[in-house]
Amino acid sequence: MEPESLISIGEAAMRLGVSVDTLRRWDKSGKLIAIRKNNIRYYFEKDIDIFLNKLSTIAFDWASLETSTEIPDTFYCKDGFIFQSRLEKMQNALIKKNSFNNILSLLVAITGEIGNNSFDHNLGNWPDIPGIFFGYDINKKEIVLADRGQGILKTLQRIKPDLNNYRDALRVAFTEVVSGRSPEERGNGLKFVRKIILKNSIDFFFQSGDYQLEIKQNVDIDIKKSKQFIRGCIAIIKF
Repeated sequence: MEPESLISIGEAAMRLGVSVDTLRRWDKSGKLIAIRKNNIRYYFEKDIDIFLNKLSTIAFDWASLETSTEIPDTFYCKDGFIFQSRLEKMQNALIKKNSFNNILSLLVAITGEIGNNSFDHNLGNWPDIPGIFFGYDINKKEIVLADRGQGILKTLQRIKPDLNNYRDALRVAFTEVVSGRSPEERGNGLKFVRKIILKNSIDFFFQSGDYQLEIKQNVDIDIKKSKQFIRGCIAIIKF
């Protein structure tokens, strides 16, 4: 059996797209533990690969922390142009896989809708870090998006000030046409996402604040209280 490959903290930071200081903090907190030799940090190469594949874990950590931390550059889209570029790459990856032709355009459409919503509704009003988390694993059939924006409740309160909890805000966001103004008019936002999920073999999870929502093919909205609070929004698409 060949010995497991070790890489330096500098190379690990480069692969993950974060700073060396961030890796030191992650090691101290137990988020990504280093191997020490002569008091110098190293990482098993396989651990870095595994970490990069934990899409939902990384996204939840980033979206739920009270103070923002770095996320790997691999998943960070600081603006809509970067997001659209990576969305196109995902589309090409799906095409090459040649296994999802029946839902390919739909996966791209709902992913684009969710990502664009984050940028549209938080434009100029990001609480701390602008931009979104966007990662996908074609082999695991999973797409994950998250942001540290204002969240569903605060966004909808601009138009419906009577809303006072995340449960009702989620219901409204996915079932009611609130406004004819852009970006709401573009496919009716999350109502468009719900419509696609209900008719296709796709599982969908969405959370904002302290409530989460699930939709599956032929199984409409199920909203539940969550133990974890999300600063903005997180969406997980499984296909």
